[in-house]
Amino acid sequence: MSTLGIINADPEVKKLVEEAVRKDVKSQYDLRFFSGKDEILEFLNYDLPEIVIINFSDPSIDIEGILSHVRDDKWILNFGILGLYSSEKDQEESLIKKYNSISVLAMLDYYRIRSHLLKNIQIIEQNYQLIFQQEFSRNLLDGISGSFAIENDILAVPLYAGIGATILAQRGLINPENKMHLQLALAELIVNAVEHGNCGITYEEKTMGMENGLSVVELVAERCKDPLIRNKRVEFLWDIHPEETVFVIRDEGKGFDVRSHLKKVVSQDMLSLHGRGIRMASAFSTELRYNSKGNQVTLVFKHDAIVEHEVPVGFSHEQVVNVKKGDIVLREDEPSDYLYYIVSGQYTVFHNMEQVGSLSPQDIFMGEIAFLLNQRRSASVRAEKPGKLILLTRKNFVGVIREYPHYGIFLSKLLAKRIVRANDQNAALREKIRG
Repeated sequence: MSTLGIINADPEVKKLVEEAVRKDVKSQYDLRFFSGKDEILEFLNYDLPEIVIINFSDPSIDIEGILSHVRDDKWILNFGILGLYSSEKDQEESLIKKYNSISVLAMLDYYRIRSHLLKNIQIIEQNYQLIFQQEFSRNLLDGISGSFAIENDILAVPLYAGIGATILAQRGLINPENKMHLQLALAELIVNAVEHGNCGITYEEKTMGMENGLSVVELVAERCKDPLIRNKRVEFLWDIHPEETVFVIRDEGKGFDVRSHLKKVVSQDMLSLHGRGIRMASAFSTELRYNSKGNQVTLVFKHDAIVEHEVPVGFSHEQVVNVKKGDIVLREDEPSDYLYYIVSGQYTVFHNMEQVGSLSPQDIFMGEIAFLLNQRRSASVRAEKPGKLILLTRKNFVGVIREYPHYGIFLSKLLAKRIVRANDQNAALREKIRG
């Protein structure tokens, strides 16, 4: 059973959430509602949830006070946030911009809680490790790829775009402001693939529909009454490299005259809703290109030069170590009387002079296994670019754990997940040998 933390004091929203989650008889979620600041922080610190739902339009919740704590200690708060809001009080884009420094994967209007909350929760659960887990950054120097097959559901699109941008943010490859811009740009391009590509809604049809008071969601829903259109998917792929990430969005439509459409977009007023996705993507990407058919767009995003993870409050007074490209940070077989917290940079791990892995801020610690077991270093680590580390001696680390006991819970959970990962890998290897 998965625990869902819901930060909300509005009884009507509580009812909507309960109805949405429990409408699927197969789902087994422990819904835990919190409204007081102290109980919320205790839950976040000690339960270490994977998904938290926050009602950002609830005036009785001290959102700023809670998020101030999250920003101070967000390295241990690796959970996906689903935001709820009232469109009568707030605007989705403004909320995403306001809270761009935390992992808000998607915002749902109150009106969409019943239809889309459970779906969003399940998508995050299915892809939680991809978004947040450290082991997925170990092969960063060799590249990381992934993909989604997205249904023609406009209201689910922001979550997929949020996952795409958060993957980079969690790995320290993009700063918060650019994360927000990338998230919005990806969402617009995926929406274009759904409405214009798979659903074949033309520029003129969209204009006429909007003049008649119809939303894009309604136009798409009408087209999807045709099962041939309903069964089409948008393929959303990404390929992460050390210096840049390449996103590809491909639909199953007939394509369009790319040159003609791009000329039309350039001539549009900047405030026009037509062509918004292309304008945004062009402004916040290194490169934007379409294939000749017009059913595939490629967005290349160059990683930000130096993105630093915020130093946990418990480590804020410890020694800072600035490293240069090529520096040997740890040496194989040396004593392990300290470990590092990784603030920024990319690092290669070597054993017996052979590369065996890589580390980034998403890995959180460097040298923790030998440190905890009081063994000599089993590998050397070299900096691949300038970075910053926090040096923690054994005495200081124990002192921090005493003052911030929830750090110990987080470290235990981190190590437990690595054991589970190792067991899964061993099981897969045994199965492959038997086969």
